[in-house]
Amino acid sequence: MRSTSARILLAVAMIAVARMASGQTADDIIEKSLTAQGGREAIGKITSRSTKGTMVVSTAVGDLPGTIEVLNQAPNKVRTLINLDLTTAGAGSLTVDQRFDGTNGYSMDSMRGDSDMTGARLESLRNGAFPSPFLGYKERGTKIVFAGKEKVGDKDAYALSITPATGPASRVWVDVDSYLPVKASSMIDAPETGPLEQITEFSDYRDVDGMKVPFKLTATTAVQSFVVTVKSVEHNVTIDPALFVKPAAK
Repeated sequence: MRSTSARILLAVAMIAVARMASGQTADDIIEKSLTAQGGREAIGKITSRSTKGTMVVSTAVGDLPGTIEVLNQAPNKVRTLINLDLTTAGAGSLTVDQRFDGTNGYSMDSMRGDSDMTGARLESLRNGAFPSPFLGYKERGTKIVFAGKEKVGDKDAYALSITPATGPASRVWVDVDSYLPVKASSMIDAPETGPLEQITEFSDYRDVDGMKVPFKLTATTAVQSFVVTVKSVEHNVTIDPALFVKPAAK
């Protein structure tokens, strides 16, 4: 009799757990993730960010070391400056300066030349949101749905599918324990290859001005991979608006 009662209680418990899991929603995960990252109030106080670090790009001819600087300005302006040492590849150095002013993007590349950003690359930038894509996503016409649990490395994560009003969809994985984003999938559009999926993993979160920021990013595509190690993060810095726009013709 006791054995039967125990089995019934176990079955009831399993049903309750299953219901709790099935009742998980994207909004639940997003709210807990925002709290884990510092909370809406702390995140909402961030209007700009300067991030500096080192990076190593892995290629068929060896690893290429370099530096990276990223400037963000709310709501979605971004400037990325990369300098790589190409000695291993038998060349000198490479400088890439990518700018997005909230509407238009421009890339200056010392090896490939300068060009306007187009396609999925531009659409993804337009759909970006700083300091967090989870803030105000509904007002931007973006839909986020819970796509179930998946493994990220040896840990469980909640997968969120993100569909903007226009442009390519993306995904974000949120750790089930910490509720911090640990992985993202997005489309990039390189002139040489066309659209590619880029997987980026986030780790080594640290507190900066009350907000959790990843200090290590590992990105992979079908053609290359790179690791960024963040050295410094400064919030609410004054950024020259000219750094986000295409330079005037000389």
